[in-house]
Amino acid sequence: MMRSLRVTVVSFLVFLNLLFVKLPVSAAEVADSVYRNGNFYTVSEQIPKAEAVAIKEGKFIFVGSNEEVKAYIGSDTKVVDLEGKTVLPGLIESHMHYASYGALQMQIQAHWRPKEEILEAVKKAYPSAKEKGEWILGRGWNQEVWNPPQFPTRAELDAIAPDVPVYLVRTCGHAAWVNSKALEVAGITADTPDPEGGEIYRDEKGQPTGILTDTAMKLVSQKIPPLTKDQQRRALLAAQENLLSYGITTANDMGTSLETFNLMKELYEEGKLKIRIYAYGASGSYGKADAASYAPFLEMGPQKELYDDRLTLGGLKFYADGSLGARSAWLKEEYSDRPGHLGNPRETDESLYAMVLAARKAGFQAATHAIGDAANHQVLNVYERVLNEIPEPRDHRFRIEHAQVISLEDIPRFAALGVLPSMQTCHATSDKNMAESRVGPERIKGAYAWRKLINAGSIIPNGTDAPVELVNPYQNLFAAVTRMDTEGQPQGGWYPEEKMTREEALKSYTIWGAYADFKEAALGSIEKGKRADFVVIDKDYMSCPEMEIKDINALLTVVAGEVLYSR
Repeated sequence: MMRSLRVTVVSFLVFLNLLFVKLPVSAAEVADSVYRNGNFYTVSEQIPKAEAVAIKEGKFIFVGSNEEVKAYIGSDTKVVDLEGKTVLPGLIESHMHYASYGALQMQIQAHWRPKEEILEAVKKAYPSAKEKGEWILGRGWNQEVWNPPQFPTRAELDAIAPDVPVYLVRTCGHAAWVNSKALEVAGITADTPDPEGGEIYRDEKGQPTGILTDTAMKLVSQKIPPLTKDQQRRALLAAQENLLSYGITTANDMGTSLETFNLMKELYEEGKLKIRIYAYGASGSYGKADAASYAPFLEMGPQKELYDDRLTLGGLKFYADGSLGARSAWLKEEYSDRPGHLGNPRETDESLYAMVLAARKAGFQAATHAIGDAANHQVLNVYERVLNEIPEPRDHRFRIEHAQVISLEDIPRFAALGVLPSMQTCHATSDKNMAESRVGPERIKGAYAWRKLINAGSIIPNGTDAPVELVNPYQNLFAAVTRMDTEGQPQGGWYPEEKMTREEALKSYTIWGAYADFKEAALGSIEKGKRADFVVIDKDYMSCPEMEIKDINALLTVVAGEVLYSR
């Protein structure tokens, strides 16, 4: 009797053990790859930190502990020991100019360089350009970091390139420095009127100085021979290579021409482009636009989740003004450092309304560039008018790009209307040397106001506006967290009350960016069922000293489970 009872008890205990011990997963759940022994910051509320992930067919099938992930390892599973390295979700660059960034790799890169170095680079490029009959092109100069901080002149370029046209775009993209030959090619003289929405800077004698802002830039830029198709393709691939090297797995291309979009499709079809691009169509002209100039996109409609969700055309990009650095941002009151000047509005209320309405009817997101407080106010008003007329679908996710100077009373309107302030945190630390002189001590309280916007209920998709700024996301995260430039100035941060936390800054580069693209169900965090996009980095982003955030490097970049970059 006792023996029979013991057998029964043992059998029951064996049954309980089998019931509660995790059995190996089925063959259907065996992972293609497993990454373990990592420090995963998942940006997931359910599992904020993890040690390991399992990936199958480009998606995460498990996120959790080193012990549990063993069940997903089969004989053919690739197993990677991360040796304690930190892992973040694939970074989302929420505002850049993809083709321009790629093309910059073939031009003079003048980003924040001293004027003397830029002139030396032009001088070096001159013999080859003269021989080939080419223009000398470049981008990135910023007079605010020169001594003295003054706009340059055509005479400085004439001295080293007298008979070859030179066209150098300011870091903001809203001003160009040209030589006399470029003005001659464009037919610009003292008698040439300023185009609407732009300005030809002139000296005391009324002669062009060589500085053109906003729509005036097009007078020259339209004369520049376009890149060949082969050059454009190489530029798109060069951009991908650079972005992946930083751990950027998705890029928002803010202003895609139809030609560029079709070239992207070719490269995806050939398997050469693998990064994710969420594109916003533009008129193809930096001059004055109208609804008709967007006709090719409006007729085509949104193009979603092409090539296994690598390419989407989801929105249209509009412009309300210029930049603060070029004094072409549109302000409600005159510039503090240029009396009588309000900047350059790009559109009337009615013309912007017509374009946004057309985008809404065609099913596109609207994304409008607005820097000054007058421009932001105009765009909010136009968006509100359109959304009142066409309220469905309510989940519109309209965006204002930059949202740099906002009247305090307009800040709550972003969240109230569901409009996303798509901002670039590096702009604050780049502009701090001139921003307050432009707008004064009162208006600056609504400038680069990340904390005020977040506290009012907004989320902020983050980016760099590359090639306006360096595309480095870690320098951008550093700016978000510290409000300091890469030299650590000013100590404690510029208007430090507007800082983001490290968690918020990371969200701005991941899940908030995914939300802005309607992709939060598939991207932006490391979670079971989402696409396996992530980056392995060489420092612990959450715990390293603040000053080290800017120095983080990507070691491994993975898109849909495929390693596309390794250091």
